[in-house]
Amino acid sequence: MNVVEVPEESLRAQLRTENPEFEKLEQEHRRLDRQLLDFETHVYLSPEEEIERRRLQKLKLAAKDKMTEMMRRYRSGNA
Repeated sequence: MNVVEVPEESLRAQLRTENPEFEKLEQEHRRLDRQLLDFETHVYLSPEEEIERRRLQKLKLAAKDKMTEMMRRYRSGNA
């Protein structure tokens, strides 16, 4: 069976328009990325800031994992 691989950005664009949850996850991922970039301006992080930075990293990774799973399911036809 021939399977045509859809480029990732095309797939993301399609999911963005067809799946509100995917679009929401993508927006959340970008928001968390911006928040994490703010921490990079600090020379030193307080213990509380370090905990918050790690919390944001975990949330960002969870959003990315969900988006990746949605793309995998879409590619396999089980969306």
